[in-house]
Amino acid sequence: MVTFFQTLIRPDREESAQRAEVAKAANLLQVGEFQFLQLAYSEWYGEEMSEELINQLFMAYMLYDQVPFWARRHAHQILALDKQGDLDENDPAYHRYDKDYGKKIPADIKRFIVTATLMVSIMTGIVWLSHLVAGESTSFLPPYFEKKEMKAMAKERKIEETSLAPGRYTR
Repeated sequence: MVTFFQTLIRPDREESAQRAEVAKAANLLQVGEFQFLQLAYSEWYGEEMSEELINQLFMAYMLYDQVPFWARRHAHQILALDKQGDLDENDPAYHRYDKDYGKKIPADIKRFIVTATLMVSIMTGIVWLSHLVAGESTSFLPPYFEKKEMKAMAKERKIEETSLAPGRYTR
């Protein structure tokens, strides 16, 4: 019961010193503990773990706190590299079991870029087409006032540049 409360207070606390070393090395590499065990096994034996061995190792490590000697040795190597400042946690060799490792653009971002490009292209085409249909306009962007309409409105209202609006300025 005491360990239960200690775990609640400090969830990162590890009872086994050997598992704590493995956990620290795994955290330095930014991988999970079991993935770290896979890396250590592969380095020590030069081959991947079989399914049967994976199940046995998982049970022994997670349930009975049994840390294999090759995992401890690999953890010591990683901790030593970190202490020397030579550890490259982004080395792809450490992340070969990560399914999502690497810099891939998510499908949502690709879809957004394609949609935004398509919308901008369509809007540009619509503005260009409306400019062609409008004839001789005063500006490229809407609202389209044709130059002849502007001249006609000026003649109708008889606007003079020097006149003041009547009734506004009294002397």
